[in-house]
Amino acid sequence: MERLQKVIAQSGYCSRRKAEEFIKQGKVYVNGEKVTELGTKVNANDDIVVNKVHLSKEENVYFLLNKPRSIICSVKDEHDRKTVVDLIATDKRIYPVGRLDYDTTGLIILTNDGNLANTLMHPTNAVPKKYIAKLNKCMAITDYKRLKEGIEIDGIKCVPIRVKIKKNDTEKDYSIIEITIVEGRNHIIKRVFNKLGYLVDKLSRVEYAFLNTDNLKSGDYRKLTPKEVKKLYEYHS
Repeated sequence: MERLQKVIAQSGYCSRRKAEEFIKQGKVYVNGEKVTELGTKVNANDDIVVNKVHLSKEENVYFLLNKPRSIICSVKDEHDRKTVVDLIATDKRIYPVGRLDYDTTGLIILTNDGNLANTLMHPTNAVPKKYIAKLNKCMAITDYKRLKEGIEIDGIKCVPIRVKIKKNDTEKDYSIIEITIVEGRNHIIKRVFNKLGYLVDKLSRVEYAFLNTDNLKSGDYRKLTPKEVKKLYEYHS
């Protein structure tokens, strides 16, 4: 017997957290009966319906994509723009783990494993993510020190794990900054630099946990190995 929200997540329909929301909202039925208790346990033979969709267990798949610019980080887009899911050749119902902005490039995982998605996105698990940012002007040393100490955004301080000035081009007046963070608030990198008075002209996520863009060109993807998936699960607190 497994908890209902875990079984829903394993089906690839959504993350465990989202499954819990659906249960609370009365949108989940087990063997024809509405279930609203999060502690409910089910077995492999139970008929589960979420939002009028019958769930069926399917093999979990895991992809690592080097997202290009001008691609939506979603399953579908209301304006019919191309999404990250459109770039993956699979018949499985996958979705991105977290998100990257429309104009941001770099690594993102796509899967139908709701448990892994929940593990990687949960803030307490502190999954490191490294970005390369090109700023619209040279970064002052005083701002560099402020950045290392942490910048407060919406009352919460964002303290990078590592910060490095890779280039300060005084002639063309721009900086290339390498920054590693563990949090995933929306637009957090851009907001941090904006708070310091800089605009981010280009942004790319070059590392996610222990994964990197080596041998993965923009727009390309690969399957994660079983060893890599197991290692990602180790981030569970």
